[in-house]
Amino acid sequence: MGTSSDGEQPATHGAAGISSGGEQPATHGPAGTPSGEAQPAADGSAGTSSAGERSAADGSADTSSAGERSAADGPTGTSSAGERSATHGTDTSDTRPTGPSTPPAAPTPVEPDQRAPGTAPTPTPAEPDPRASGTPASGPGPHPHAPTPGQHHSFAHSGMAKGRPPGPRPKEPGPGGGILMGRPFGVPVYVAPSWFLVAALITWVFGGQLDRVLPELGAARYLVSLFFAVAFYASVLVHELAHTVAAIRFKLPVRRIQLQFFGGVSEIEKEAETPGREFVLAFVGPLLSLVLAGVFYLAMKPVEPGTVPGVLLAGLMISNLIVAIFNFLPGLPLDGGRMLRAVVWKITGKPMSGTIAAAWVGRALAVSVLIGLPLLNSSGVLGDGGEDVGGMDTVTDALLAAILAAIIWTGAGNSLRMARLREHLPELRARTLTRRAVPVENDTPLSEALRRANAAGARALVVVDADGTPVSLVREAAIVGVPEHRRPWVAVSGLAQELTDGMRVSAELAGEDLLDVLRATPATEYLVVEETGEIYGVLSAADVERAFVRAMARPAS
Repeated sequence: MGTSSDGEQPATHGAAGISSGGEQPATHGPAGTPSGEAQPAADGSAGTSSAGERSAADGSADTSSAGERSAADGPTGTSSAGERSATHGTDTSDTRPTGPSTPPAAPTPVEPDQRAPGTAPTPTPAEPDPRASGTPASGPGPHPHAPTPGQHHSFAHSGMAKGRPPGPRPKEPGPGGGILMGRPFGVPVYVAPSWFLVAALITWVFGGQLDRVLPELGAARYLVSLFFAVAFYASVLVHELAHTVAAIRFKLPVRRIQLQFFGGVSEIEKEAETPGREFVLAFVGPLLSLVLAGVFYLAMKPVEPGTVPGVLLAGLMISNLIVAIFNFLPGLPLDGGRMLRAVVWKITGKPMSGTIAAAWVGRALAVSVLIGLPLLNSSGVLGDGGEDVGGMDTVTDALLAAILAAIIWTGAGNSLRMARLREHLPELRARTLTRRAVPVENDTPLSEALRRANAAGARALVVVDADGTPVSLVREAAIVGVPEHRRPWVAVSGLAQELTDGMRVSAELAGEDLLDVLRATPATEYLVVEETGEIYGVLSAADVERAFVRAMARPAS
């Protein structure tokens, strides 16, 4: 029930369920249901020279990571973390010695891979020099594809957990989103497969209760129970829509709403700009659940208690009340945790201080749920104290408490992790992550292109036309797939990816702006240009992803 906020992951706000992704995009939602191998040393590829480091034959200038290289000639997607593991063995600063040129004064947040295209990892770090040698680039081009850091997921009935780990993702959810049910306010609503499991569970549990209250229903009680399960999740959807409408009102993009096992999730892709908006965004979800509980209570008044309508209205009233109360609890990733974060943010002026406070309260809350929920049930406070609690009931209560506690604890931890990532986002700069590149003509043999790159201390190849305008980028993965003895007869044009709209990136981009541009057009490499149109170099999605990993590993200030 949380609302998602800016940041690394679309803030998610989920209703009726407990969200699990902490600082993932802030999540708002109702509280829950009622009851690389080392690249084969690329033949003849010469890594950029670095202190004490010697590259293999023909120097190369490509930029893909080890993992990317393994998939030679593959499509331009970002390489997976595992594929890149070998590349990270050296993870030294970008070595682009250009004769007398000196490396930039400021250290880069993450040192890009220093090897020339097609070479195996080298152990010696070298100082980065992002300048590209080459011709001016023509106008802007396509955007690149890169990890998406600014998305926020809201978690069902838990609050707004922000940030999922950075990674490429399309704007529109894929098949994993579930069944598309509609687009209220232009936001797609999906029902995840796990919803059917919880619907069956609610039908079974509520059906057993109906058998005691309305024994005359017989088997028909399960139809009534199924109706209750659908109506309850309709209430959860209303809770999530409250977060969504508030986000739209604040001009925050909402990726989607998803109904799942433990409730709903509103995935808001930006974080609120002020603590006041953050508070409102979190508050509206549980508030609407309280309103729904009141509406069902009023609807019960004229209805006779011992009837099917009376039982259904009473169940929906109690369920929405539980969702509201649960989401008001002051710990991340619940809505109440996001409200607490907003208050601390307002007092201290530091969003990170609010996140830390709300996350630790969330962890304490998780421990309380794990221990307290089974004790309350066994004592009869949450049930019929006159009946003996059976062994199966005790196991069920303990299992439910463990699941809820795990979701809250995980969500709180994710919130801290993603807040730390957001704090370091400004350190991600295209200029410092860019690899040096050399321009080559379309028909240049690969061996000659690699020789030029090695001589210039570059690690990427940009194919230009007769006028010096960039037309494509040579993929390192493709270079690795060409045996050394064939490179003199293979033209670079056959190994290059055409530049499309979105694959030209300004060297001035940094932080979330850079990530937004990369996210818009998935690719393994991007052409980085100066404001004048001059080629600055090539940006590898693998380097950006490693920068994320480094940012996550650094302690918050």
